[in-house]
Amino acid sequence: MLARVALGDRQAFESLYQTTSATLLGICMRLLADRAEAEDVLQEVYVAAWGKAAQFDASRASALTWLGTIARHRAIDRLRALPAAANRAPIEAIEATPDDAPSPAARAEAAGEHARLDDCLDQLEPRRQTLIRTAFFDGATYEELAGRSGSPLGSIKSWIRRGLAQLKACLEQ
Repeated sequence: MLARVALGDRQAFESLYQTTSATLLGICMRLLADRAEAEDVLQEVYVAAWGKAAQFDASRASALTWLGTIARHRAIDRLRALPAAANRAPIEAIEATPDDAPSPAARAEAAGEHARLDDCLDQLEPRRQTLIRTAFFDGATYEELAGRSGSPLGSIKSWIRRGLAQLKACLEQ
């Protein structure tokens, strides 16, 4: 689909949006917690996807992973640009948020995938495991991790890169 989007195919782009928008909005919502901000970031993600679809390399990642990475980075950038007070949504916002909960079958499938990922993460060296969890689940940057751990930035990047390679190998088994 992304190859067709790179050629300017609007129908492929619409199909891509229909297929991936819920997942990408979830990524944005997880980091931003404000639906309006998340929707703005989601729009930026699709503008970027339209302009950069030719850069997608299917041998390196799936389309959803590529788009998810763009969404995550854009959401983190937006989060850093917000004033500190805007980073905390009022508790009343929970009631106004629609329940788009997945079906029981989807939850069961996701639970199996999560269990497999947890098993593979547990096989990593504790330092790599902690760095990967903090970077990818909490949204910490390499610089923040280096500061927290007191380790050089290059070491942090290497440890995470090696840990991700180990995770990929484990998940492909």
